[in-house]
Amino acid sequence: MAGHSKFKNIMHRKGAQDKKRSSLFSKLSREITVAAKMGLPDPAMNARLRSAIIAARAQSMPNDNIKRSIEKASGNDSANYEEVRYEGFGPAGVSLIIETLTDNRNRTATNVRTIVSKNGGNLGASGSVSHGFDRLGLITYPESAGDADKVFEAALEAGAEDVTSDEGHEIWCSIDSLHEVAKALEPVLGEAEGIKLAWRPQTQVAVTSEADAALLMKLIDTLDDDDDVQTVWGNYEVPDEVMEKLG
Repeated sequence: MAGHSKFKNIMHRKGAQDKKRSSLFSKLSREITVAAKMGLPDPAMNARLRSAIIAARAQSMPNDNIKRSIEKASGNDSANYEEVRYEGFGPAGVSLIIETLTDNRNRTATNVRTIVSKNGGNLGASGSVSHGFDRLGLITYPESAGDADKVFEAALEAGAEDVTSDEGHEIWCSIDSLHEVAKALEPVLGEAEGIKLAWRPQTQVAVTSEADAALLMKLIDTLDDDDDVQTVWGNYEVPDEVMEKLG
């Protein structure tokens, strides 16, 4: 699956220059606070909060940090974060959807626009690229959850729509059934690595030029380093041999 899988591969490629832990915890904490504020502060009754906590635990975020982030949602001093989505194009004409959580729209808009324009891309109007993606639920599991057949059967039984197995498993379902499918999978496959709403590209753009691929990686890495940016989705597919050259 181009958008999500390839982005995941890029994060693996970064390896040595691994994302600063404090920055990662800051993003995870922000998502937990927003999730707790938008629903009940109980993960058993709030699917988004449960997903955020699972994502935080997967990155070894301490329980105290998670607890503080939930408590922050009910405090008067907690910032009012809003979700803002940006759409645009990167090198080689790839489509990008950039999801942010921000307490300052002007700052975020300026930062995102600057990063995109400095790295061979340009932002479009809202809806300019999202029509080429499907909004779906995405549940991810590590390879250790089981082989492709086991995961496929479990997903089918749980009511999922599609499964991709490659360096882990991606289980796709409708937005409305995300919580139910995730719940049905847990007794069979264990706790998921991630449960979230995702953008799945309808068609993929092959980025075969090394120069374009390098610029695209730089664009996505730089966006990812911005504190307000939560997730970057795209319809790009970079061939393995080009990725290997980029190292």
